[in-house]
Amino acid sequence: MRMTSPSKYRLPAEWEKHEATILSWPTNTSDWPGKYIPIHWVYGEIIKKLTRGEQVILVVQNKKQQEFCEKLLVKVGVDADKVTFYILPTDRSWMRDSAPPFVLDKNKKRSLVHVRFNGWAKYDNWKLDAKLQPFLSKKLGTPAIEGIHNNRHVVLEGGAIDSNGEGTMLTTEECLLDPVTQVRNPGFTKKDYEDFFAAYFGISQTIWLNKGILGDDTHGHVDDLCRFVNSDTVVLCREENTKDGNHAILEENFRRLKNITLHNGKKLKVVSLPLPEPVIFDGMRLPASYANFYISNSVVLVPTFNDKKDSEAIGIIREFFPDREVCGIHAVDLVWGLGTLHCLTHEQAI
Repeated sequence: MRMTSPSKYRLPAEWEKHEATILSWPTNTSDWPGKYIPIHWVYGEIIKKLTRGEQVILVVQNKKQQEFCEKLLVKVGVDADKVTFYILPTDRSWMRDSAPPFVLDKNKKRSLVHVRFNGWAKYDNWKLDAKLQPFLSKKLGTPAIEGIHNNRHVVLEGGAIDSNGEGTMLTTEECLLDPVTQVRNPGFTKKDYEDFFAAYFGISQTIWLNKGILGDDTHGHVDDLCRFVNSDTVVLCREENTKDGNHAILEENFRRLKNITLHNGKKLKVVSLPLPEPVIFDGMRLPASYANFYISNSVVLVPTFNDKKDSEAIGIIREFFPDREVCGIHAVDLVWGLGTLHCLTHEQAI
């Protein structure tokens, strides 16, 4: 952990008021092998819940896909006036990572930080997704700030970071500092990232966790692991089964968090969040995690896995959002794509 001096910009917390949620209709069938069609109906349910409290911007490939979506959304009872369609060909649908972070200045003027997306430094099909951020800047009339550090355009995914809106950031060493696997910014140190976070997001304190959960092909995204639920409290996934590979990983992260003092002088509160039983597909463990929830204006959507711990996880998260409906979204099919609700969504600051 290191403290730095913030800039004039601030990265809002997810629970702050949104103007909209950005989604992209699923197109890449290989993301959900054998489950692509059911995913359409999961999306319909997500959009139905979100539009109760905010607008949804839905990115589609073309006019034909827009017409298909319009018909499906009518069937599930979505108010058509609450959905705005943008046509832009994309590679994949993971808006948390390919869409830009939105920041506010001291006058509450909104900008977006144009950071690079390169397919998690793993996949080749990302060049269409890389066009999304300048496209959104133009469509929304929102100025773009180029995310530059040491004369380099920084690669950063939204799932790699989590902010409390008051100057503290969570991230992991596995995702951002591994020198061999899925290297986003070769040669970057903790200081490089912390200086970048300070300059563009107003972050004065970066908390570095170690590794992410098993099965996460992003190599350590924090949004499957640990999330702020208010300015001084995080929920952290814990695994009680000592024989499970996640147990030691998560206990190490707990040790890092339990004695943290925030920059405002408050002690960080750490609340344990269970993990479901392992979800396996084709011999591969999938990143099934209740931490991948999404906070909208009126509802908190929590991924569920037909697991006995589903209700326990929803109950824990509900305690922190008494002014919102907290509900489960069936995610056994979604997680076959190696991500769930938070990975698919991206809030647009107001």
